[in-house]
Amino acid sequence: MFERPETGERAVLVHINFPEGADEEDLQEFTDLVNSAGAVPVATVTGTRSRPEPRLFVGQGKAEEILNAVRSNAADVVIFNHPLSPSQERNLERLLSCRVLARTGLILDIFAQRARSFEGKLQVELAQLKHLSTRLVRGWTHLERQKGGIGLRGPGETQLESDRRMLNARIKVINHRLAKVERQRDQGRRSRQRAEVPTVSLVGYTNAGKSTLFNALSGANAYVADQLFATLDPTLRRVDVQGVGPLVLADTVGFIRHLPHDLVAAFRATLEETRKADLLLHVVDAQDADRHAHMEQVNEVLHEIGAGDVPQIRVFNKIDLGDETPRIEYDANGQVSRVWVSAVTGAGLELLAEALTEHFQGSQVRGCLHLSPAAGATRSALYNIGQVLAERVDQDGSWWLEICMAQRNIDKLVRACCVKRMSAGGDNRS
Repeated sequence: MFERPETGERAVLVHINFPEGADEEDLQEFTDLVNSAGAVPVATVTGTRSRPEPRLFVGQGKAEEILNAVRSNAADVVIFNHPLSPSQERNLERLLSCRVLARTGLILDIFAQRARSFEGKLQVELAQLKHLSTRLVRGWTHLERQKGGIGLRGPGETQLESDRRMLNARIKVINHRLAKVERQRDQGRRSRQRAEVPTVSLVGYTNAGKSTLFNALSGANAYVADQLFATLDPTLRRVDVQGVGPLVLADTVGFIRHLPHDLVAAFRATLEETRKADLLLHVVDAQDADRHAHMEQVNEVLHEIGAGDVPQIRVFNKIDLGDETPRIEYDANGQVSRVWVSAVTGAGLELLAEALTEHFQGSQVRGCLHLSPAAGATRSALYNIGQVLAERVDQDGSWWLEICMAQRNIDKLVRACCVKRMSAGGDNRS
């Protein structure tokens, strides 16, 4: 559909520093992104400018330097660590005679490789089509623009109009399918809310170890790799936490600097799990020298998707690679703010479970509960969530249980007993 220079794996990387631009860490992240996409960096061209040049983004001299790097290394593609306008891409491709890719296109390509689920593929395709809709160049060369005169009249619509019409039709179809998936997610979310099952969402910068921590907590077998955006499709698992009971743990896509807005918009259904979560576990690479900047980037994206007010606990991962020890840190209000763990070795995971218990239990109520012999299901449920401290059995077969549980769990138990009594035709007096 689009006649553009052929792409390949040998890539020349271009990174320009601006007064408000990225630092060397951003260049390293850019190289990691290129490697994650499967390209082979053969040369890196760097420079400094006060502002982008309107026609080529870089100056004429730097463009000649890039051209020499392409020719001397037989490169197939030039990748910029910056957003490029459609006209800048066209001008650079015409000058360099090879494919030119901006940072946004690079991230979209990685997401296209990682998508596995039906929803993930739809979301990536939607983001790609929105990105391509501004880059309809030289498509369908057998069509010509309308011409006047006998024997010179071309087809009824131009090539750009045909491409744009087909793109808009496909975008409409994908939006319709994603809306159906979003309704299905809402139904599942409402079911969890009715059952009062809390949701804990793992968020964080890409490659911080979220999926490894997810597997360690849930016993799942989610894909794990030492690369950016190894996880794309969200994964939900039920986890039983001592003193809390069942909760839903959600593993989500990692964030990154300058995450394309088209991706944020396309992944709104996936990110809804984060926005509607009861708690966020903000996973941080404890050994990353740039972790503070990464945490700020994650919080910016969380505010962008409407999840900035969701309570969060920062989980500093990978302490096995440094000198840190497992521990819990509290804020000035006595609330858990940080937990230091290693998802690989399991160090500190019991402290993380303790932090979850403290967060969800809130005020604790301790006392004795008398259950009739017919209330075996209630007794079993109390044992399943680990709320029974001691038990005594009367001669008539009834139980006296010493329990310690959160007020929210007591309220839930009382409501369940009332509903059961009403359905059986009895009164609901305590």
